[in-house]
Amino acid sequence: MDDETVLIKLTRDQAFVLSDWLYDVMMRSDKLDAIVPDRAVWSGIYAISGTLETTLPEVFMPDYASRLDEARQRLLDAMGGEEAEHSLSRPPSGDDISG
Repeated sequence: MDDETVLIKLTRDQAFVLSDWLYDVMMRSDKLDAIVPDRAVWSGIYAISGTLETTLPEVFMPDYASRLDEARQRLLDAMGGEEAEHSLSRPPSGDDISG
């Protein structure tokens, strides 16, 4: 059963922004421990991160930061623009699973 794969479809912008976030959480901080204390979950996180990193040429481009900002903005615009941005940066509620 555990040899079966699951296909996840993301837009390029979603994949790019997620890849950047995963890199930040996994490599530039100790946030992964705080967000995901169950180390068994890390296997999937590392698989997703590795797939994104090897699939997206944007991560190696010299204009990475500007491309990332543009991708973020397109995603926010698609979610409702400024209103979505505020809801994404809201303080955690009691229902927040990230602790």
